[in-house]
Amino acid sequence: MAEIQKTEHSPATREDVLIALYKSTFPSVARFVSKRGGSLEQAKDIFQDALVAWYEKSTESGGVPVYSERGYIFGIAKRLWYRRFAEESLSLPLEVDVEDITDQHPSSSRLLNVLENAGRKCLDLLKSFYYDKLSMAELKVQFGFSSSHSATVQKYKCLEKVRETVKEKSLSYEDFLE
Repeated sequence: MAEIQKTEHSPATREDVLIALYKSTFPSVARFVSKRGGSLEQAKDIFQDALVAWYEKSTESGGVPVYSERGYIFGIAKRLWYRRFAEESLSLPLEVDVEDITDQHPSSSRLLNVLENAGRKCLDLLKSFYYDKLSMAELKVQFGFSSSHSATVQKYKCLEKVRETVKEKSLSYEDFLE
C-alpha cells in the first residue's frame, strides 16, 4: 500500500510544484478530454478543478499518495470529465422532428450495393455477425477460419473495405436514405 504523507509547501515552492504538475500532467488530461469530444477550454477547466482538489487533499492531515501525484490528478480529472459529460448529456434538450424521422428510411438496396462491393464472403460474414448475431467462435466454424482471432481480423478487413468504398465515393448517411 502506498505511503500517505501530508505535503507542506512554502509559497515559492508551492508555485514551482504547481507549475511542474501543470507541465507534466495537463497534456495527458487535454488528450483524454479531446479524444472524448471535449474542447481545450473544457480540458483546462477540468484540469484546474482536479489540481485544486489535489492541492486541498495534499494539505489536509491525511495527504495524498506520494508515489504518483500526476496519476492522482489525472484520475481526478477523468472522474470530473465523466461526471460533467453525464450531467451535460442528461440536460441536453432533445429537439427531434418526428416527421423527419418517419419520412426517411434507410435504403436497403443502396446499403446492400455498398456491402456487395466488399465481396460476397464479406457480405456473408458481416451479415452473420451483425444480423444473425453469431459469435466469433461460431464464425470460425461457419467460415472455416483457423481461429476466432482470424475471424475477428477478417471481419475487421471487411469493415475496412466498406469504409474505403464509402470514403472513395464520399457517401454520407443521407445517401442511404429513401
